[in-house]
Amino acid sequence: MRKWFLIAAVFGVMLGSAAGQEAAPVHLVEQAPEAIRKIAPGVFLVDFGRVAFGNLSLGPVHLAASETVTVRFGEALKDGRVDTHPPGSVRYSEVKVRLDRAAAVIVAPPVNARNTTAPAVLTPASWGVLTPFRWVEVEGWPAELDADQIRRRAAFDSTWVDDAATFHSSDPMLDKVWDLCHYSIKATTFAGVFVDGDRERLAYEADAYLSQLSYYAGDADPQISRATFDRLMKFPTWPSEWAPHMIFMAYADWMQAGDTGWLAAHYEGLKTKLLDERIGPDGLIMSTPELIRHGDNVDWPMNERDGYVFTSVNTVVNAFHLRALQEMSELAEALGKKQEAAEFRVQERTAQATFQKKLFDPARGLYRDGVGTDHASLHANLFPLAFGLVPAERRPQVAQWLVSRGMAGSVYAAQYLLEGLFENGEDTAALALMTAPGDRSWRHMVDSGATITWEAWDQKYKPNQDWNHAWGAAPANLLPRFVLGAQALAPGWSRALIQPHPGSLTWAQGRMPTPRGELEVSWKREKNFTLTLTLPAGMTAKVDLPALEGSIGVWVDGARVEAHREGQSWALEKDLSGTVTIEEQ
Repeated sequence: MRKWFLIAAVFGVMLGSAAGQEAAPVHLVEQAPEAIRKIAPGVFLVDFGRVAFGNLSLGPVHLAASETVTVRFGEALKDGRVDTHPPGSVRYSEVKVRLDRAAAVIVAPPVNARNTTAPAVLTPASWGVLTPFRWVEVEGWPAELDADQIRRRAAFDSTWVDDAATFHSSDPMLDKVWDLCHYSIKATTFAGVFVDGDRERLAYEADAYLSQLSYYAGDADPQISRATFDRLMKFPTWPSEWAPHMIFMAYADWMQAGDTGWLAAHYEGLKTKLLDERIGPDGLIMSTPELIRHGDNVDWPMNERDGYVFTSVNTVVNAFHLRALQEMSELAEALGKKQEAAEFRVQERTAQATFQKKLFDPARGLYRDGVGTDHASLHANLFPLAFGLVPAERRPQVAQWLVSRGMAGSVYAAQYLLEGLFENGEDTAALALMTAPGDRSWRHMVDSGATITWEAWDQKYKPNQDWNHAWGAAPANLLPRFVLGAQALAPGWSRALIQPHPGSLTWAQGRMPTPRGELEVSWKREKNFTLTLTLPAGMTAKVDLPALEGSIGVWVDGARVEAHREGQSWALEKDLSGTVTIEEQ
């Protein structure tokens, strides 16, 4: 059983003079090893079970004289030893340390200038250097190494509670995927700011937004998301689509917390993320040759772009722009800026009409990559579907086409691909993609022994990838949002949507934290579909159940209630509250 001991006070320290930005509170936690094995005379292999960012407390050693030992930190094993030459950016480090007979010593890896000096997000100097590792080799230990003589000092967000969120289903592999992704979010909070992995330890807008979605599925506290947002406002990055992600982050914060004070303080800055300086006469975003070369991203790494053809009017960039305009209109409305909200809506309607006219190919029912090409990539279609831009009558066709293409994008694009599939009746396919055989799924990460999600599907797709990258943890938010079916329908979770997308599953249950308290969902599909729901005080829920063949209505706590069919769902006429059992018959 894993043991946990808090060993350091919470910090909200400055991240360094270059950043000048506060981090969310993070603390060090002492962790006992899960296993210690002697692998050679005087050499011990220590396994902490999962990768975490930290260093070690070692000793004391009760001998007449002090000893010097070699300590090796590693994310990977090879032939039963810590891999001293791991691939790409997979971490390995080695240090010699003199033990103390009277007290434990702190053992930290050598400084890596790339990720421990500005502009990297810094951690407190008093903690020593942190590195991601699961395994430790101790060579030269003069006796038996006991578990109480070695502890990992791991850094985590201080508000995280491990069991605040849970997920279990009829598919054991899907449960393992959720566990991998849920822990990945916790483990990558070590700096108090969402970073892009250990290679750089920088904040990027797309990474931050995807991390934010999954973080809120495990912890309702907005501090780390807001600290990341503030840093990115001061230190933005370059990809075209990354700027609109800042609007996505602010919108997600608004829906999560319903905090108009925070929103008002950041509203003017959000307007700078709309790419207005690139709007052409028809309302669409234009790309210069330089922006095509170094700006428009579509997906990353570059070999994950499904042959995307870049032109001066980029479908993906414009899809992000349209989604950002739609969310900006809602944020302006929330702040009482009705004139600006109306202007954003007009701008969006004008641009969307041109978007459909110039970029949608009605003969194929697909979007082209841009003006001037007939190539239709996965990405030119998954983003419009996820953002609700595809005309309603065309959505099933686009969704089915995307299913036929499989996982032809990166772990980043997968967030949006799966959102679009879940929202358009392809939940069975979405779940199948998560657990598909081969090397382009989360099943592959699980089967490979990963304990934090990777930056790419496999080493061969990005040879320098990090093995500790939270943008690869999309199921941590997708499974509670779509399989359990719980999403905020009004700011601050005053009203929720409960709409399970069961796919091929026969049951699922879990809970998730909200600003109002824990929300619990349990459903099973047998002859009937039955859902038990517990909502915290101050929250009501609109409930939609999947309509099984032959069903005639819906009952709540044994009494029939008014409900009507909406597509493949039963939609209850009245919101629910408290703890209820809902059954479709």
